[in-house]
Amino acid sequence: QVQLVESGGGLVQAGGSLRLSCAASGNIFRLDDMGWFRQAPGQQRDLVAVITRGSTNYEDSVKGRFTISRDNAKNTVYLQMNSLKPEDAAVYYCNAKVVTTSLRRLELWGLGTLVTVSS
Repeated sequence: QVQLVESGGGLVQAGGSLRLSCAASGNIFRLDDMGWFRQAPGQQRDLVAVITRGSTNYEDSVKGRFTISRDNAKNTVYLQMNSLKPEDAAVYYCNAKVVTTSLRRLELWGLGTLVTVSS
């Protein structure tokens, strides 16, 4: 069994920073693409950033402010969020494409971590 556990959300003033972490644990053979999505109340869940084993991609509104990175030794993906705006407030979800030790391919979601940005 494999699970994703997020941490790092919270309340921050506009212009501030937060760093989200997502650690994968369990019967992991390999982690492929890992990403962060967010969902504001009444909105759909949208991609924020994704990192493959060799590249990154960002949603336009976060380019230059957010940085996604990964530590493959720790099976962890991070999202450094700077210059936060009220419109960044949402529940942030970690997503990972995993190959298990039994060579099953899974796509997993974390439970989400709340980011609140006060103006």
